[in-house]
Order: sequence, then structure tokens, then C-alpha cells
Amino acid sequence: MIRRELAVFLIVGSLTVVIDFLAYRGLLWSGVLPLSMAKATSFLIGTAFAYFANRAWTFNRQSHASGSAWRFMLLYALTLGANVVINATVLHLLTDAAMVTSAMHIAFLLATGVSAFLNFVGMKLFVFKSAT
Repeated sequence: MIRRELAVFLIVGSLTVVIDFLAYRGLLWSGVLPLSMAKATSFLIGTAFAYFANRAWTFNRQSHASGSAWRFMLLYALTLGANVVINATVLHLLTDAAMVTSAMHIAFLLATGVSAFLNFVGMKLFVFKSAT
């Protein structure tokens, strides 16, 4: 069971990352929001997709279970904080005039990797936990 959940989570997560990254790049390109706000906004856009896809597909919860939405929001609030802090910290440590794009990609990947791990564990054990 956990193998299937993990495999589907990775697919959903990959799609979520693509949505997050495209939104992040679009917001930065447009200049509408500063860096950290663009990262937070793109993460939240991906989050909306992730909730419905993980609930229905990864953890096979076709109907809304009482409390799952607030548990999901709490988990994602915590992982949003981790994502933004890791992204900003890595950018601060790696940014050099010649490596701005590389630093952005590295920071994005590290922030995404940590938050993805925390999200899977949190969804499995806290948000969409099995009643049995």
C-alpha cells in the first residue's frame, strides 16, 4: 500500500512542483511580487492542486473527511514556512553575480525536497490517516 501511495505521491508532487515553479517564474518575471512573496504565492498555488490530487488519488479519500482540510492547512502552513526559509537561506548563501540563475534553481530544489518529504509524512500520518 505505501509503495503505491509513494509512487502516486511522487507523480502528484512532480506535477505540483511544475505548477509551483511555473507560477514562481511567472511572478518573478512579471515583477508583481518581491522574491519571497512570489515563492510563497507559487507554493500556495501548488498547494491547492496538491490537496485535491493527494486526497483523491494518492490516499484514495474520495469524500471530504472531517478535519482533513484544517490538518492539511496546518501541515502546509508549516511546510510553507520551511520552503520559504530554506529558499531564502540558500539564495543568500549561494547568490553571486555570476550564479544568480543557478542559485535560484538550487534553492528551489532544496526547498522543494525538504517540504515534499515533510508533506508526505504529514499527509500519511496526520492529514489523510487511515481510520483503520
